[in-house]
Amino acid sequence: MSKQELKDLIDSLRSKGITDENVLKAMLNVSRHLFVPEVVRHLAYKDSALPIGYGQTISQPYTVAFMTQAAKLDSNSKVLEIGTGSGYQAAILVQMGVKVFTIERNQNIYKITRKLFDDMGIRVAAKYGDGTIGWEEFAPYDAILVTAGGPTIPENLKKQLKIGGRLVIPVGDRTTQAMKIIRKTTDEKYEVESIPNFAFVPLIGREGWKDE
Repeated sequence: MSKQELKDLIDSLRSKGITDENVLKAMLNVSRHLFVPEVVRHLAYKDSALPIGYGQTISQPYTVAFMTQAAKLDSNSKVLEIGTGSGYQAAILVQMGVKVFTIERNQNIYKITRKLFDDMGIRVAAKYGDGTIGWEEFAPYDAILVTAGGPTIPENLKKQLKIGGRLVIPVGDRTTQAMKIIRKTTDEKYEVESIPNFAFVPLIGREGWKDE
């Protein structure tokens, strides 16, 4: 990895509309190549998703930046991440000073990434389980980020948001989704913004797609 590759990636994110300096600074300080398999490490600073094994991917940097920016976080935020995956998104959040809770449904990925967090000294609360039902024990959250595409917006996740909190989730079919940015205005009311043309792996679970 060269520092120039990372700088070029950050410049690319700026040109695509990422303006939150806290997000950009965090991404500048997190080495993405450490979160991808060695066979694709040479591609780590391209703005593209990459396979991490077990049918899963690490999201493209633009998508990570977009979702993080959409959540409107500060260093006092408490965030629930659904789909730990490679751990890259969680590492960005920790770098921003955010308190992170993260859930992974694939046991192999969970074990690999949990060890990576330990080895790198990344402090998150992580568990293996169905992310579509959330993590009620530590609710409510300032933001919930869902890193897989669901058929609908899980009701459990909406309930676990604070008033004023934001849920960022791709919703659509199994191949393409619109990014939904949901802001909780009261216990019963939500504002929803929708941005098209995202592509994630399917969100599997009780309030997501059924496992095939």
